[in-house]
Amino acid sequence: MIMLFNANLYAQRTGRNVQGAVTVCGEYIYEVPDNVPRDQARRIALERAKTKALEDRFGTTMTLSVGATTRSSGAEETEWFSITNISEVNGEWLEDIGEPTFVFGADRQGRQTLKVNVCGQARELTGTRIDLETKVLKNGVENRFESNEFRDGDELYIAFRSPVDGFIAVYLVDESRTAYCLLPYRRDRTGIVKVEGGKDYIFFSAQHAQREIASIVDEYMLTAEKPLEHDLLYIIFSPNEFTKANDAPADQETIPRQLSFDDFQNWLTRNRMRDRDMKVDIRTITIRK
Repeated sequence: MIMLFNANLYAQRTGRNVQGAVTVCGEYIYEVPDNVPRDQARRIALERAKTKALEDRFGTTMTLSVGATTRSSGAEETEWFSITNISEVNGEWLEDIGEPTFVFGADRQGRQTLKVNVCGQARELTGTRIDLETKVLKNGVENRFESNEFRDGDELYIAFRSPVDGFIAVYLVDESRTAYCLLPYRRDRTGIVKVEGGKDYIFFSAQHAQREIASIVDEYMLTAEKPLEHDLLYIIFSPNEFTKANDAPADQETIPRQLSFDDFQNWLTRNRMRDRDMKVDIRTITIRK
């Protein structure tokens, strides 16, 4: 749950026939460490199964970056080389088809394993990729406050920078299958949030907002009704203009505008099919009571 200051893990289940997409399936067996809870193991295994399905269908792009640095020490010079190997999957997951299946078991050494099978619709990534910088922050706006683990009452901020001009929206999906619109802010009647390329933004902080919009900024804290909750943050960006989903006010003034997860997913899928430049960054966060 999320509340205004002054105010889980879910699959995309529609399984519709989406134009321009192909069906992919993946299986992954995860060796579960002793200190990883089952809910967290399911999230990890599911993401790895989806990644494997995308790799099998679309392949990966390997980039080798070689850098050289020269150091001088007296009359001697030493040259240092660094090599970085970057792997990128050439596809993106659009939505699940049906429900993923999870089976816990054990290997021959008695270690706990988790096998997941998942199918969904995906498409190949082509053209130039936009390199976004996004950080989820807890109780502070500096990079050292980056975290995906929260406690009841912790404050939520998002740091963001894009290399190009564009538009952004942020939604939170909680365990009740409700999608909350965090950005655009509740009192923003335009339904869009434009960002400038190369500019640093801190969202959900009136102190760090532009003066002309500081009065409408919503500031958030996360709450938990159960000992441990898992929510999803959807950070959506496109260089092309788009408007937020058709949400509605909540029953309480301290709760952001909302819509069902199915309606949110339908809106998101329609936008992604129309706009191949749209990027969706999904972050899993935990909230402990």
